[in-house]
Amino acid sequence: MMSQVPHPIPYQGSKRKLAPTIYGFIPRDIDAFYEPFAGSAAMTLYMASRGAANRYIIGDKFETIIDLWQMIVDEPRETADRYEEVWQGFSEENPGYFNEVRARYNENRDPVDLLYLVCRCVKNAVRFNSAGNFTQSADKRRKGTNPKKMRAAIFDASELLKGRTEFRKGDWVTTSCDATVRDFVYMDPPYLGTSVGPDKRYHQQLEQEPLISGLAKLNARNIRFALSYDGMTGDKEYGPALPGELGMHRLLLHAGRSTQATLQGKSSETVESLYLSRDLDAPERTRIEQPKTAQQSLAL
Repeated sequence: MMSQVPHPIPYQGSKRKLAPTIYGFIPRDIDAFYEPFAGSAAMTLYMASRGAANRYIIGDKFETIIDLWQMIVDEPRETADRYEEVWQGFSEENPGYFNEVRARYNENRDPVDLLYLVCRCVKNAVRFNSAGNFTQSADKRRKGTNPKKMRAAIFDASELLKGRTEFRKGDWVTTSCDATVRDFVYMDPPYLGTSVGPDKRYHQQLEQEPLISGLAKLNARNIRFALSYDGMTGDKEYGPALPGELGMHRLLLHAGRSTQATLQGKSSETVESLYLSRDLDAPERTRIEQPKTAQQSLAL
């Protein structure tokens, strides 16, 4: 077990702070752990750090993020070297360097360029346009993750996952189609209120109807799963609750102060829903406070 979980891809909104809480509701008899909306793969990394499954399947419709994960796990030295090379390209004499890397990424979809952009952009809050191009601006107050720190995170993530991880590109229903009753599927799809409109935070959107249909199929196959989906920040809700006929248990996890609200000069708490499949044990209380120790151990 690793005492500190590595996180080489610092997505805003990743589940690294909530991972210990979510882990508490996941069974301990898992063969394969699926994360079909992987992104920063925060739950996979936490599960692997606890030796909680025999195999891990990292999937995403965003193909470049899967290319990046495969590089991190299978080629850690080359990936760390390449990141350091890109990071060192910045200088005070060239304040437009971030935009140059962004333009290069949008043309070539280089995974390490994406890693640099995520690390350097405003509050790690990625943004894409309808063509899938990265549009977020640089955070002028910092240079992004230091190469030494990034190298350690990459090597530690590789150590956790190498030799027992499969990488898949495509729709979440397809990438988890071979899950069995011995496995577990954890999903963290784009929330309805954050994947459409001018402030689009995800590479591709997911409408609620296909999500509901896919969850019904998991139920029909008796697949155990957990789903992080809707929620609220202050008085803003990110979409309606999922229908009761799916038989899921809905828990409300207090996730702490909202980074997005902070960006807007506000102070609001985020509460996220965690849905547990019908065959999982759920606590009697539905509001779950995040343990202070978990917040501290996973703090940035």
